[in-house]
Amino acid sequence: MRMLSAGVMTPTRLEPLAGTDFTDRADHYDVVVVGSGIVGLGHAFEAHARGMTVAVVDRAANIAGASVRNFGHIGVTAQSGLAFEYAKETRDRWERLAVLADFWLSDAGTIVVARTARELQLLEEFRATREGGDVVLLSRERLLECSPVAEASVVGGAWLTRDLQVDPRTAAPRIADWLLVAGVDFFWLTTVTAIDDATVHTARGDLHAGTVIVAVNHDVDGLYPAVAAQAGLERCTLEMMSAGADLIRDLASPVLTGFSMVRYSGLASLPSAAAVREDLAAEYPYLVNLDVNQMYTQRPNGDLLIGDTHTITPTASPFQPETSFEQLLAITRELFGVRELEVRERWQGVYAKGREDFLVHSPSASVTVASVTTGIGMSTGLGLAASVMQQRFGAAKEYA
Repeated sequence: MRMLSAGVMTPTRLEPLAGTDFTDRADHYDVVVVGSGIVGLGHAFEAHARGMTVAVVDRAANIAGASVRNFGHIGVTAQSGLAFEYAKETRDRWERLAVLADFWLSDAGTIVVARTARELQLLEEFRATREGGDVVLLSRERLLECSPVAEASVVGGAWLTRDLQVDPRTAAPRIADWLLVAGVDFFWLTTVTAIDDATVHTARGDLHAGTVIVAVNHDVDGLYPAVAAQAGLERCTLEMMSAGADLIRDLASPVLTGFSMVRYSGLASLPSAAAVREDLAAEYPYLVNLDVNQMYTQRPNGDLLIGDTHTITPTASPFQPETSFEQLLAITRELFGVRELEVRERWQGVYAKGREDFLVHSPSASVTVASVTTGIGMSTGLGLAASVMQQRFGAAKEYA
């Protein structure tokens, strides 16, 4: 298991262009991207790689949505279908961007912990669906060497070798920072009120573009309510937290569990998945009702990221029940064999949830709406952007 670092990671924050209008900038671009999350940044990157003039518009003062409220886990191996294809392209672009934008990236893969014989059987079935060394089964002894889980919690596991990890707090801002230096214009604190063909109307004035990419995650319904309704778009809210990991040996890679196995599409449809769901429902009925994905990553500063619950709703409630956090802490203590954890932060994530995993729709010839409509944006969003831009403009000559 290896670790990459594209240089010393230093936190960066893009200053909002408060009070700035468009008079001192170009008002026409080859591509205007609405939304500065990872999908929007991916489209800006692809346009820049084709030598286009690009602007990114966002109503916030900086990147503050789903792209920084996640685990930083780039889960390639456990996807299936179109998501798997996008994930492979995404992996390639994360590696390129880590060098270009100089942020921390690990290619140590992912450890999946099996706590029952049926979970281990599911991992064995999954290995048979993947090539070569993409999935390496681990004995109980080998897993305990690779991961700091408690002995009583495991019977074996697997190593997903192609997965990556970034620091979610800094990766997307560093990409935006690099794009800014490379010549992409960013308009922060700028609300888009409407898009009329190739004109983007904002509270600060109009921007004109040859192509407009709308990458606003779950807020598609604000600009294109009919498109959102047709896609069955809702919001998925989740509870997450970070804790000090002083009592836990460092995680060499992200850790997934049986709860993860029955969520990721590459495993969820395999024959043994039903039995694993039954076992989890019998042992952890409350957690199953919370639609928990019990997984963990560790940020470069040592904080352990813990999550996460899922609730699908048209409007995200601001109220987070403490019982959800208590349950997440309980299973964390159980898995790692520790009595106490110092909780440092709690937060709510929100992402788009639709009938399909991806929403790509062109309401007009010059506009494309693109969104990852399930919780795999970090794992697939850059690949989605690459696909959209290749269909519109063909392959890029280079990424530099």
